[in-house]
Amino acid sequence: MSTENPIPARLKDARTTAGISQRTLGILVGFDPASASSRMNHYEKGRHVPDIDTLRRMAAELNVPLNYFFCDDQTTAELALLISRMTKEERSNLIQALKMSSGIKK
Repeated sequence: MSTENPIPARLKDARTTAGISQRTLGILVGFDPASASSRMNHYEKGRHVPDIDTLRRMAAELNVPLNYFFCDDQTTAELALLISRMTKEERSNLIQALKMSSGIKK
């Protein structure tokens, strides 16, 4: 398991996938326009770590689940994205299918 903070890479990936600039994202989450780009750059470079409320706002603007930012590897991050876009019923069905395939009874 990696000891490196996954937030900077996940943040940059989500932002670039959304096709928005650092400045735009910063403004969307409530930063002063004059410092928005700089603050986002510091987060993406790992110089600073956003607090949980800021991270929640970023997740909402980028249309990713909060847990996406904490995934240590790309596979887990992709799963988090896919699961977040499923309906409640689809998630329940997935849980049941995974339990059956792994032999878990409950």
